[in-house]
Amino acid sequence: MTAPEQRNVRRWLTELAAGNRRWVQGAVLTGTLAGIATIVQMVLLARIVHLGVIEGVAVSELTGLFIALIITLVIRALFQGLQTRLAAQCSKRVRRTARRQIHRHWQAAGPVAMGQESAGALAREWIDHVEALHGYYARFLPQMQLSVIVPLLILALVFWLDWLAAVFLLLSAPLIPLFMALVGMGAEKLNQQHFETISRLSGQFLDKVRGLTTLQLFGQTESAANLLARRSDRYRVVTMKTLKIAFLSSAVLEFFASVAIAVIAIYIGFGLLGYITFGPADELTLFTGLLILLLAPEFFQPLRTLSQYYHDRAAALGAGTEILARLQDYGAEVPEVKSEPPADQTDGATDLITLDQVIYTHPGETAPWFRDLNLRIEKGHAVALTGPSGGGKSTLLYLLAGFLTPDSGEIRVFGQAPGKTGFGWLGQKGFLVHGTWADNLRLTSPDASDVAIDAALRRVGLGDLVDSREDGIYSAVSDQGRGLSGGQARRLSLARIFLADYDLILLDEPTAGLDSASEIFILESLHKLSEAGKTLIFSTHHHALLTLADRVLTVDNGEVANA
Repeated sequence: MTAPEQRNVRRWLTELAAGNRRWVQGAVLTGTLAGIATIVQMVLLARIVHLGVIEGVAVSELTGLFIALIITLVIRALFQGLQTRLAAQCSKRVRRTARRQIHRHWQAAGPVAMGQESAGALAREWIDHVEALHGYYARFLPQMQLSVIVPLLILALVFWLDWLAAVFLLLSAPLIPLFMALVGMGAEKLNQQHFETISRLSGQFLDKVRGLTTLQLFGQTESAANLLARRSDRYRVVTMKTLKIAFLSSAVLEFFASVAIAVIAIYIGFGLLGYITFGPADELTLFTGLLILLLAPEFFQPLRTLSQYYHDRAAALGAGTEILARLQDYGAEVPEVKSEPPADQTDGATDLITLDQVIYTHPGETAPWFRDLNLRIEKGHAVALTGPSGGGKSTLLYLLAGFLTPDSGEIRVFGQAPGKTGFGWLGQKGFLVHGTWADNLRLTSPDASDVAIDAALRRVGLGDLVDSREDGIYSAVSDQGRGLSGGQARRLSLARIFLADYDLILLDEPTAGLDSASEIFILESLHKLSEAGKTLIFSTHHHALLTLADRVLTVDNGEVANA
């Protein structure tokens, strides 16, 4: 990761926390109060030992101190629990904000750009990469401030008790942040490699599973398995390197903290025995010496805890680099959307679909594909788009659906911007989710009744299939349409359109790759929609579909003309 990239990621992480400062500050405040309770606890413990051992006070007379010690322990536990709760709340809100940003960019990119990405990599970013931010906000960020506040409080008390012991603490304290920084430089790079490797592995594994049938037909399963094995081994190596740095850094930091505590213990021991007379050593008592010795580990504990959480920071930087790269890529590819009227306002004719002086250029190309495109489509008409493959039929449908944004010009769908109101869409491959038939139809109509779902399935010619299934509309189906033919899966997707009752329906090659029986069912279904007064716009090479159209447009090399 270059220095500018690292600054960008840090800035993004800071911006995510900007709206949740009060939760971070609350975690710091409760952590500070827990630290003060710890100091009070050590004072009470040292006082009890001093009174019992040196002054010979009876145990019965120390009851008040014991009760105070127990109350302090309870208060400390309460503040620590509250600190964890506030920090977790901050992390939850930040992760929600991060996912909203990703979701907005996915929406801006549209289904066309999203369809070119690996589903495994996208899922990894949405789940694991965002979850990797948890430790940074829930642990590292509050602890970074506590590692300064609490040690300073302890240092001030130790300095009041014995300034020489405070000097020992002050000299040894910078060693831990120094080694944290040295370790962190290597850990950040390894964490970034870790997230890059697992993203590739996730995407490749999902792609190989989805294409398993094709791999078997072409005898490529062994090579695919070998590729996944090599990627998995690469992931293992990167993971072990990350763990090695984590364990080695912890060992080094524990060593320096232990040495510093040992030095203070030696000083206090020899001071109490009278072997050291320099400075305040001859004024040491069991109370002050024991209190300093009890506070020494607590002085280093916030720094040691910060060193443990430092890897959360490295993980967040690695995950943030991947997420930010994705967001910036989308931002570069997707043109800025012009401001549109609110969804409930209309501009222009409400019974027309209009394209005025539309210019659109494909990403990565310099010459516009559509130049000064003007088109009028009346509501309730069926329009067929035909022409050679690659001529721009799908691109025109994407523009009408709002999946793509024109460089200039204006598109109005019944007086509103494309995508502002619901419309039916059927691509060349029907979209299914893992669940039941009813689950898939309720994607667009969550409140649809079982009767309505059954009727929609029968309207697309799936009635006999529903009757043959024991579970009816609650028959299981996978995202790959397991148990259904290609035509049946396409008709299952088409049933959503009947159920949702959209005024505008866009279809991209609705009969491509289907057998003759499935084609007939699709044709009959579209004919029913046309008779119901729906506006149909579909691309096709199928002659029978062209007969359904009130108007046929030829789309060739970005030119649109009446056939």
